[in-house]
This record gives sequence, C-alpha cells and structure tokens, in this order.
Amino acid sequence: MLLARSAVVLAQAAPVLTTDMLVVLGLIAAVLVLFVSEVIPIDITALGTMVAVILLEPWTGVGPADGVSGFASTATITVLAMFVLSEGIRRTGVLRRLGNRIVEWAKGSFYKQYGALIGLSGTTAGVINNTPVVAMMIPMAVNLARKSRLSPSKLLMPISFASMLGGMLTLIGTSTSILASDVSARLLGHPFSMFEFTALGAIVLVVGWAYLMTVGHRLLPERIRPREDLTEEFEMSGYLTQVIVAEGSPLVGYTVGQALEQLDQDVDIVRMEREGKAFAAPLGSKQFRPGDELLLRTNRNALMQLMETQRLEPEAHSKTFTEEDFEIEREGETLVEIVLLSDNPIVGETLRSLAFAQRYDALVLAIRRKGELLYDNIDAIPLQGGDTLLVQASAQALEQFERGRSFVVIQADEEASFRIEKLPVALGIVGLVVGLAALEVVPIMVSALGGIVAMVATGCVRPNEVYEAVDWSVIVLLAGLIPLGMAMERSGTAAYLASLITDLSGAIPAVALLFVFYVVTSLVTQVISNNASVILMIPMAVQAAELSGADPFSFVLAVTFAASGALLTPIGYQTNLMVYGPGGYRFTDFLRMGAPLQLLLAIVTCGGIWLIWGV
Repeated sequence: MLLARSAVVLAQAAPVLTTDMLVVLGLIAAVLVLFVSEVIPIDITALGTMVAVILLEPWTGVGPADGVSGFASTATITVLAMFVLSEGIRRTGVLRRLGNRIVEWAKGSFYKQYGALIGLSGTTAGVINNTPVVAMMIPMAVNLARKSRLSPSKLLMPISFASMLGGMLTLIGTSTSILASDVSARLLGHPFSMFEFTALGAIVLVVGWAYLMTVGHRLLPERIRPREDLTEEFEMSGYLTQVIVAEGSPLVGYTVGQALEQLDQDVDIVRMEREGKAFAAPLGSKQFRPGDELLLRTNRNALMQLMETQRLEPEAHSKTFTEEDFEIEREGETLVEIVLLSDNPIVGETLRSLAFAQRYDALVLAIRRKGELLYDNIDAIPLQGGDTLLVQASAQALEQFERGRSFVVIQADEEASFRIEKLPVALGIVGLVVGLAALEVVPIMVSALGGIVAMVATGCVRPNEVYEAVDWSVIVLLAGLIPLGMAMERSGTAAYLASLITDLSGAIPAVALLFVFYVVTSLVTQVISNNASVILMIPMAVQAAELSGADPFSFVLAVTFAASGALLTPIGYQTNLMVYGPGGYRFTDFLRMGAPLQLLLAIVTCGGIWLIWGV
C-alpha cells in the first residue's frame, strides 16, 4: 500500500503556482484575518467574500450567477428549514419536561445528574440542531446546579461538548454536515444520506461521553461557587446600598431621568419605595420626593459623593440584599441572568448607546465576561457575544428576551408558555421529514421545506415565528462562502495546497494522511467558523486523497467530523460561546478539558473511518 501510494504521488506532477492561485490565496488570507480578528461580523465578511469572488472572476472563474448560487444551494435551504423545524420542537418544551424528570430521577447523585444531562444533550442534538439544544439545556443545568449546590462550571462545558458530538449522529444534527454533504455531492457526486455516518457518530459520542464522565469534569475548576442567590453569585453586596432622600435634597422636584443625566455618575436607581409602594427601574419619569427610599447600584466612591452633594441619608439598619429585594409582584419584576449570543445585533453596542433600560424595560446590574465580574461604568462597556448580564426585568421584558433567538434566559422558575399539546404533532412532523429523506422518497431539502409548511399549518410554529427562528447570520455565512470553495476548485488552488500537504507529509500511509487532515481541520476550526473550515478544507482533502491514491470520501468524512468538534476555544463553536459566561469560564478552561478529548477523537474518528469505509 505504501509503495503504491508513493508511485501515484510520483506519477502526478505537482501543480505550478499561477496568478489565479495567487489571487485566490490572497483572498483566503484576507478572509482568515477578518474571521480571526472579528473586526466585522463573520457573516458580513462572508458576504464581502462573495462580492470579491465575483469581481475577481477573471482569476477565480466564478461569475455572478455562480457567485450568488449559495443562496439557492440545497445546503443553505436545508439549514434554513432545519432552524424552523428545531423551533417547532423547542416550542413544545419537550426538553424541559425530560430535564425535569431527569432531575427527579437523579436527585442526590452527581454522576446520575451529570451523566443524564450530557446524555440528553448528545442524543437530542442528532435530531434537533445543537444550538437550540444547548440554549434549552443551559437554564436546566444552572437550575439543577443551584438546587444541588453544584457549580454550574462543572455542567455547562460538558453539555456543549456533548451537543457537538451528538450533532454527528445524523445528517441534520448540524449545519456543518449539511454543508459538507453539498460540497461532497459537487466534488464527488456522493452526498450524505440521512444515516450515512450514524455508526461512526455513535462511536464518537460514546467515547466522548465516557471521557466526560471519567476525566473531563475533573479537569474543570469551579469558576462559580455553588450558590442559590443571584446577588450572592454576582457578588453584588459591595455595589448595592439603600438610602433615603432627605428634606432639602437638590434632587427633590427633578425626575430620575433628569437627575441621572445631570449628575453624570456611575449610578443606577434599581428601586424606589414611597408610602409603602415599590417601583422598579427604569424610573425615568418618576419625580423625587422627600422620604423616598432608593436602592442604588453604585461603587463606594460615587456613593459617598452622592450622599454628600445630594443629601442622601443611609438607611438606619444595613442589610444584605437578596433576589427577593428585586421582586415586585405587582409589576412582575424579577432578577434573572441573560446570555448574549454572538449573532445578537446589540453586540458591539453599549448599554448607553442602546438605551437598554428603556428599550427592553430592564436594568443591567452587572456583567460576567471571561470569568470576571464587571460593575464599574458598565453603561459604557461594548457588549460581547457570550456576556452574561445580571438583569432586573419586567415580565414583558422576559417574554421579549425568551422570544428572540439572540438571548438565552436563565431563570430559576421559568414559566415559559410552551405548546405542550403540540408535542406529538411536532415530533411526528420531524419524524416524517427524517423518514422520507432516509428512505430517499424525496431529497432532504424537499422534506424539510414540507416540514416547515406542516409546522405552520398545524400551529406548532406561528407564521410570525418562522423568520425569528432562523439564524440569518448562518444562512448568509453559508451562501457567502460557497463561492469561495468554487474559486478554490476552479483556480487550481485546492489542488496546489493539497500537493503541498502531501509533499510535506512525505510517503506516509493514507490513514496517517487522513489523521493529518483531521488535525489540521480541527485546528483551523478553533479560530474560524466550522462552516468556513468545511469550505476551505474539503476541496484540499479530496485533491490530496486523489494525489495519494486514497479514498476521497473518507477524507471528506474526516474533515466533516473535525470541523464539527471545536473543543479548544470558546470562539470556535456557537455552543461553546453560549456556555462561556454562565459557566464563568476562562479561555484556557476549554483547552484544559478539550485538548485531551480532541486528540482522543482524532484517533477514534480516523480509526473508525479506516475500519468502516477504508482509506
């Protein structure tokens, strides 16, 4: 086998570097820099890439019609449809019901609770897109941690990892597989069937589950100590003070909005009490009166200055504030955590520029970012994906946060309006979509689009929720990058890069070259989108396989699995970023737990491909 492979390599002349290749390589380099630096959102980068590929048609070989064909790609349309189908399942609350039963069954046993959570995350991600799976699992895990006096740090990262591995059980588990299937169909005439790699995915999931159960959780530190009260968890004691507006205070007669604007201090008025009635922020139109009791969020220096200049008197008896102090039943106020997802349109803005309190009817008290708690001048801090905000919110604000796909609400006693009665219908529709595609009665794109119609017709998803359900940044990313893959193929860039890799690898066995592509893809995926990794790496992998006399389809599978498992950084995959803030993790925590698993999966996946498909 080794001699045969060497003969094939020698028999094929290496491609010569051309001007077309240099242009495409320059474009790839620019795209990678923009992806890694995130100077502009990655979906906008992808859109710009599409435009650049078309404008450079003489060198890329991709004209306007091919350049925009990504929007009509079966992969793009299928991914869009799967978002809506996943939303139909999410709206039934099936995961919440399963989770509650698991909590009851596993009460008192860490290993039962932990194993059941990662098992549920992994198995359901094979049918429902793994991003909404993790969005539903985060509140469940945090609530379980509080009730069981566990650190949420011990649960959240394993849930994210398990969902990534579970996404490889079926074609529809992750957008990466759907896109890879489309690229494989174009290059090899071999799209993935629904259960093409289920056997390998099951092996990977079981190995990953065993690692997480035995080794993984021991490598995770308790970044957030087990606590039941949010004010304690966010260490708010030094930033909350109750004061009284004294007679003759300069504030009397002014509204809260006017006073805060003139004072220009780092202070928020969280609550005002007057004549036995409590009023929650935002309080912009409320006028100050003597005797008003105010709950302030501010630091000590600002507090001392306010008390001196505005005649504010401290409460006679100091107290420790708890969540109950923020709950005003008459106004439906409560204290909650919300996580900002990376595709949130408010990322990059500040609370001040957004007028967040007025826009959402909610007040931000603290921000948890990269394991650190931020309190000072939080109105001026640009928001980032993965930030966890401690928010005092009204019932209407909570409903708005829960309805949108840009936030994950973590609430102790969530009373979301799930459509429980639609559960059998929604599951039946998804089962029919999967069954028709698996039996090859119709293509997956057709069955998925039919599933959308069925979801709306049966009331599982309302018409106005269809567009909200779609992660449009992913759709634009897919459509924008597909032309780049075409340019790599048509310009000969993919063949050139593949020849470089095979030359550098030397006369190694085909399974070793497969391992090289798995490792390279997994490293690339840590810093750019998983879908971008598929677009860049599959054409090279196919060319390298052909140069070395190996099976190209096996290399496509290796790249697909590697791109779906970004375990080393919080930015490599959306689900990692989702758990980053609620778990209080630091960047290196992902490397600590993910690196051994990444290496283990590289060996298991490549070995599995070799045994099942050959190389």
